[in-house]
Amino acid sequence: QVQLVESGGGLVQAGGSLRLSCAASGRTFSNYAMGWFRQAPGKEREFVAVISWIGGIPYYADSVKGRFTISRDNAKNTLYLQMNSLKPEDTAVYYCAARDTIVIVTAAYEYDYWGQGTQVTVSS
Repeated sequence: QVQLVESGGGLVQAGGSLRLSCAASGRTFSNYAMGWFRQAPGKEREFVAVISWIGGIPYYADSVKGRFTISRDNAKNTLYLQMNSLKPEDTAVYYCAARDTIVIVTAAYEYDYWGQGTQVTVSS
């Protein structure tokens, strides 16, 4: 059974930085796409970034491009999201997700496994 556990959320001032981590276990993730999504109160879950486990090609939502960086450590089975220049509109619960595919996917419904989420709050 795949388990994804996020950590690293918190409260930060606008312009600050946070790094989220997602520890993955239960499978060999070599053929997996790993993504980050977020959900603000009253809004739908939205795509943030995705990376292929093999090859490490990233893809970002326009709203975070140039500010966020997704990466992974294969040896540690850990996914990261470095978030810089944070804005109040980045406030949300951030989720890690995984799907057994080498194709880059950005729709939440296409992901099979989800973490429990970690809260990120950006104050103005």
